[in-house]
Amino acid sequence: MTDWPLTLMAVHAHPDDEATSTGGVLAQYAAEGIRTVLVTCTDGGCGDGPGGAKPGDPGHDPAAVALMRRQELQASCDALKISDLEMLDYADSGMMGWPSNDAPGSFWQTPVEEGAARLAELMEHYRPDVVVTYDENGFYGHPDHIQANRITTAALKMTDLTPKVYWTTMPHSAMQRFGELMREFGDMPEPDPAELAALAEIGLPDDKITTWVDTTEFSGQKFDSLAAHASQGENIFFLKMGKERFGELMGMETFVRVQDTTGAAIPENDLFAGLR
Repeated sequence: MTDWPLTLMAVHAHPDDEATSTGGVLAQYAAEGIRTVLVTCTDGGCGDGPGGAKPGDPGHDPAAVALMRRQELQASCDALKISDLEMLDYADSGMMGWPSNDAPGSFWQTPVEEGAARLAELMEHYRPDVVVTYDENGFYGHPDHIQANRITTAALKMTDLTPKVYWTTMPHSAMQRFGELMREFGDMPEPDPAELAALAEIGLPDDKITTWVDTTEFSGQKFDSLAAHASQGENIFFLKMGKERFGELMGMETFVRVQDTTGAAIPENDLFAGLR
């Protein structure tokens, strides 16, 4: 027996990332009495400003955007009943190829060992039984997501901890349905075939996914979590669906298990399988 509670640590790149891929498990496990720790690596300063202003546009103030997103993040954590929020506060690097990738102090420019050392301290403090982050490509190639994977992998090697480790992903079947719903709710023109092909390549074939967690019961909290980040234009698509349709699409959260010492059989439907 241990003298600390079962703990889930999710390592995410930006404010709002916690909502889309892990909002359900964060809410579900919090409701089960498991400690939920969210580590957000960047300040989100490259997000949308007032009126949808993008970085470099008039009226886009990265410091003001970061402050606004910090407040939204706290509201999201409240919606999901997250136990502990830790922010590393690196500068948002922006999308791959943006000039902000090269900015001093950006997360992408931070030495992996530096970020990993800070994360390792948090891991030693919270002693997570389960750690969740992105795959090596950051799910879709975002530099801060890739960096989150790198520092998480390195941090684990700096500790004596042996948690179950998962990477977020999406099954190809869900990505296909997602594309259909984007056209239904987004008032979008017929998409370019190359864009559809690229979307179909995101995620994994269904039979490669190790862990399917049905969080539909908590999809209302997940919706509220995403709604807390309403300043970000990319979230509006999800919010247009309403809670019921959102739950239908986003109720199942899927992962690939990449580290395990429990021997729990896969496929599994619980990140804590073998731990309780």
